[in-house]
Amino acid sequence: MTDQLNVIVFFTDQQRWDTTGVHGNPLGLTPNFDRMALRGTHLYHTFTCQPVCGPARSCLQTGMYATTTGCYRNSIPLPHENRTLAHYFKDAGYATGYIGKWHLASHEPVPEEERGGYEEWLAANLLEFSSDAYDTVLYDNDNREVRLPGYRVDAQTDAAIRYIDRHQSEPFFLFLSYLEPHHQNHTDNYPAPDGYEEMYTSRWMPPDLQALGGTAPQHLGGYYGMVKRLDEALGRLLDALKSLKLDNRTLVLFTSDHGCHFKTRNGEYKRSCHESSIRIPAAMLGPSGMNGGQIRELVSLIDLPPTLLDAAGIPVPEKMQGQSVMPLIRRERIEWPSEAFVQISESQVARAIRTDRWKYSVHAPDRSGWSDPGSDRYEEECLYDLYADPYELHNLIGMDSYRKVTEGLRERLMNRMAQAGERMPLIVPAPSKAGGQRCISIEERRADVTGGPVKRR
Repeated sequence: MTDQLNVIVFFTDQQRWDTTGVHGNPLGLTPNFDRMALRGTHLYHTFTCQPVCGPARSCLQTGMYATTTGCYRNSIPLPHENRTLAHYFKDAGYATGYIGKWHLASHEPVPEEERGGYEEWLAANLLEFSSDAYDTVLYDNDNREVRLPGYRVDAQTDAAIRYIDRHQSEPFFLFLSYLEPHHQNHTDNYPAPDGYEEMYTSRWMPPDLQALGGTAPQHLGGYYGMVKRLDEALGRLLDALKSLKLDNRTLVLFTSDHGCHFKTRNGEYKRSCHESSIRIPAAMLGPSGMNGGQIRELVSLIDLPPTLLDAAGIPVPEKMQGQSVMPLIRRERIEWPSEAFVQISESQVARAIRTDRWKYSVHAPDRSGWSDPGSDRYEEECLYDLYADPYELHNLIGMDSYRKVTEGLRERLMNRMAQAGERMPLIVPAPSKAGGQRCISIEERRADVTGGPVKRR
């Protein structure tokens, strides 16, 4: 038996923040997450720093921006010289395990040297291709194929509970990475457990999806069904910790890599600056002294690696580019960033900041989001007033009445890019447009967010 804090990361894929009850979803999908947020620490405003699967994972594993690690898009393996959470926990005497989706290797199965230092391995690089909802295929330490019974969420959760049971007498760090509620790539659908999709089809829809359409009408039922099963898995995991008397010395972090806009903002599901892409659920539950209630500061995914190390009493490396939220949990008076910084790749080369009130983004139209990690020159693309327009339906960029706001946000974005290790860019202001905010039709709103033509009245 040990007094060291066990740490578990419960990591979902492509989960919107507003799937949770504590963020207003009325369907009762997440009673266990909601309980965790209310009893523990709810990181109310949490944002990804890269709304693409592989890059977001590189940030969470290393605590460094995707442009720093070099994993600025999918299909770039994590370079061997990058130390991950597994290395830091192992050096502190922890057993380390990884279960589920990795998405940071060059091929399948993942060779040992590309596993980020995790000792016990039951994973697949691209789980959406190696498996299906009722056909879970992972690979073990010897790269042998392992088929697990049950719905994929349940199969991974069973494996996690077995891992916890085996390691209850030593400190452990377990990273449990689900594919759900990400779409199943080869069928482009959201396969919920049998009977779950029917429960949530044609139910509540977030206002941005109501206004903009996309694929939500045919996909949201399955998506919600997947979220429901994930929450049930979280409950099972917490029950297992309680039954093994590990709950009072284990920290559980729940979060996701990015959100989902259901093909409303571009031709796929993420890769945009909008709340639907970048805002994610996040909560932590640990021993009584580590639960801080609701934290309202803007927290980035890149802040979570130093937080986990800090919570476990492990020194945070200087190379990590986020900062621990533990001082916020302890209600200490510290300086905290007043904006979240986001790098966007693949669909475009873009950068954005999200403040308490504003969303501001720029893009590099002459650069490829697949081949270029960044640019020296950007053009302004989006400005949203989140107080007046929380669902980002009216793009204000270029409006004369918001010039001063835009100038301030431009400077803040450039400073954040420099802090992330990027070269200070040139940002070209948007063409000037007269007027301020006004009432617009749904058709005009769709044109604002898609860039399509619209008939003005």
